[in-house]
Amino acid sequence: MKYITKFNVVRYAETDQMQFVHHSNYLKYFEMARLEWLSSLGVSYAAMEKEGILMPVVSARLDFKKPLFFGDEFKVEVTLKKAPMATLEFDYEIVNQDNTIICEGGTVLAFLDSKKNRPIRCPKLMLDLFT
Repeated sequence: MKYITKFNVVRYAETDQMQFVHHSNYLKYFEMARLEWLSSLGVSYAAMEKEGILMPVVSARLDFKKPLFFGDEFKVEVTLKKAPMATLEFDYEIVNQDNTIICEGGTVLAFLDSKKNRPIRCPKLMLDLFT
């Protein structure tokens, strides 16, 4: 499954002294896209957390190709790599307004019982969306 965000604009506060988007912001862009996609499917992180289900990122990978600069437009493509089990694995691609690939990466999120602080299987609500 794949989702592509609408265009976003790089804000000045997201850039560093070299006028590049600071590397830490790319993980934020990944999260923004992931949350937007899950929300569009009717999945709410807040509701899941109230039910005692947490989804921490347990692994992240970033491969930078070209920088983004203040004022650049970009969109994020997020792809679920496989049906969820005890984890969700996502791939990401960020492209700018010229459709140039800026960054590629991936994250792995685990399902965690907030009371026991132990891994759990994917909740049925999510499993039904992706299988």
